[in-house]
Amino acid sequence: MHLIIDGYSANKQILQDEPYLRNILDSVPDLIGMTKITKPFVFKYVGDKPQEWGYSGFIFIAESHISFHTFVEKNYVNMDIFSCCDFDTAKAIKYLKEKFQFTKCKTYLVNRDWNPEDQAEAVQISMLKTV
Repeated sequence: MHLIIDGYSANKQILQDEPYLRNILDSVPDLIGMTKITKPFVFKYVGDKPQEWGYSGFIFIAESHISFHTFVEKNYVNMDIFSCCDFDTAKAIKYLKEKFQFTKCKTYLVNRDWNPEDQAEAVQISMLKTV
């Protein structure tokens, strides 16, 4: 499964609060029953365009990884939960909406169950919810 979240936050401060962001990454695997194999990594990024600065975070889990990128000046966050196992997407979305204080949010789910003997389409993408 690959849960993709695009959201706009009501709180620009939390999008640049490195300990807060690290805590989110550290808590999501336990919340959805995944196994952390590294500590969360969070880095500040400042590129060529000053308005596109923000933070990127990543945590490896036995089932794959979880990552996010914040764009502070745009109040925007994108996040991915990538797993070879099923997990409770509704629980993850609810938690992340609260933690990032989203005012608007789009979520997508890509199912990655592929069997070479199947004639059906290998990837299904579903838009879960727009808030």
